[in-house]
Amino acid sequence: MVLTDANGKEYLDACGGAAVSCLGHGHPDVVAAMHAQIDQLAYAHTSFFTTQVAEDLAAQLIRTAPADLSHVYFVSGGSEAMEAAMKMARQYFVEIGQPQRRHFIARRQSYHGNTLGVLAVGGNQWRREPFAPILIPATHVSPCYPYREQREDETPEQYGLRLAQELEATILQLGADQVIAFVAETIGGATAGVLVPVPGYFRAVREVCDRYGVLLILDEVMCGMGRSGTLHACEAEGVAPDLLAIAKGLGGGYQPIGAVLAHRKVVQAMSAGSGFFQHGHTYLGHAVACAAALAVQRVIERDGLLQRVQTAGARLESLLRDALGAHAHVGDIRGRGLFWGVELVRERASKQPFEPSLQLHARVKKEAFSRGLMVYPMGGTVDGRYGDHVLLAPPFIAGDADLVLIVERLDAAVNAAISSI
Repeated sequence: MVLTDANGKEYLDACGGAAVSCLGHGHPDVVAAMHAQIDQLAYAHTSFFTTQVAEDLAAQLIRTAPADLSHVYFVSGGSEAMEAAMKMARQYFVEIGQPQRRHFIARRQSYHGNTLGVLAVGGNQWRREPFAPILIPATHVSPCYPYREQREDETPEQYGLRLAQELEATILQLGADQVIAFVAETIGGATAGVLVPVPGYFRAVREVCDRYGVLLILDEVMCGMGRSGTLHACEAEGVAPDLLAIAKGLGGGYQPIGAVLAHRKVVQAMSAGSGFFQHGHTYLGHAVACAAALAVQRVIERDGLLQRVQTAGARLESLLRDALGAHAHVGDIRGRGLFWGVELVRERASKQPFEPSLQLHARVKKEAFSRGLMVYPMGGTVDGRYGDHVLLAPPFIAGDADLVLIVERLDAAVNAAISSI
């Protein structure tokens, strides 16, 4: 839970870096597994060999995967996983004789990584703008953002259905046989401040995708692998995607690793067609990375950490609402498991955000850091320019005393940051 700088100052890690360090830092089981793998074999290129540890990790992930996800493709991180998922989706339609499909639909304020392909699909304008001339075209629909976009005359379920209808209308506008996939973070992460879907939203989305033969790609790079209280965030939504991207909590930061879990129909189409996935990187299935990830996943399962995330998450929510729920400049507190966002506003009643020039999120980060607390604030929450939020993603091993200290220091940092404006 704690990192120490060169001067000996300690910092309580309440965000896992970027929601990565699910077991904290220096877990002995993971370190031992990495040492053992290095002693046996550090690297072998996948064009020549598989490795036992990669096979074991794949078996572990498929055993615990959503329905009909039958194969795993290992990469080195979240951006690579999403890039591979997009290429898998396109190749799938080429293999089954629908090469005319070329459109991806995603959501505004989404974040799917920084390679050019996934940056194009991502919906964060600030990140896209400098590179817009060289990005592939992509279409963006509304995020599931009930705090700001659910109407007063709608129930959460009605709001979710309205969003699914918007997706359907967009598919029809582009051409029912022209769309490759709908791409979404199951729980909106870094750029949106933990947007938890309303009940029924993803079931309605799944139905729309199935109606038009569109693949559903879920990005769980940040919200998955136990972060939200179930191994995969989509479990709580009652849906299974066609392609599922994971990273961050997969290896807990001990080695760079990500993966795509693929539906059997996608794999079968490639097997029956060209016979292979037309893609590759040097460090696919890196043996030491797979060893680290396998150890992380075995610790999570052995130590019952998913249940611990649920219990600790409920405690963290209670602490946040007690400390900040009535704060004049806290508009919304939202999350699930150990994945929480606090949206800051200038005025609660109107939900008016602070001016971007004030850089409130950066002030909060600075104030928290000075108090020995690491959090993950970001600006542009509302539309890529306006809005500020703070993201919390503490390790699954966080104890009650850790959670209390996190909230105490965050409360003080928020107050100090706003007082400085």
